[in-house]
Amino acid sequence: MPPQPPATKPKIALNNVFWGLILWLFGYILGFVFFPFVPKDLIGWFIMPFGIAFTLFVLYKWVARAEFMCYIGVGLFWVVIAVVMDYVFLFKVLNAADYYKFDVYLYYLLTFILPIIVGWYRFGKLKK
Repeated sequence: MPPQPPATKPKIALNNVFWGLILWLFGYILGFVFFPFVPKDLIGWFIMPFGIAFTLFVLYKWVARAEFMCYIGVGLFWVVIAVVMDYVFLFKVLNAADYYKFDVYLYYLLTFILPIIVGWYRFGKLKK
């Protein structure tokens, strides 16, 4: 990857919010796609492999941070976005009162952990 000019904090925050919303929207749309074909209680498990693959793709292709600690911030940003958007659009708007199950908590955990794993890889901690 060619060297990038230093990004400003507002640009980094906007980039984090943008990708956090795109990733959340990807899973949200997949939920509607799977809804007619998959039992309601299993939709999250069907979305998860696609979400993991897309998240890793975004992290490798478009998210590059100056230091490892920044990847922890990315994970935190994305988890907050996911929790807020899920609460508003799934719990409140769609009345999905039984939404919060193990797959959702695993999704939140992976949303936080995947950027950290990519950061570890990028900064050589996993390249041995």
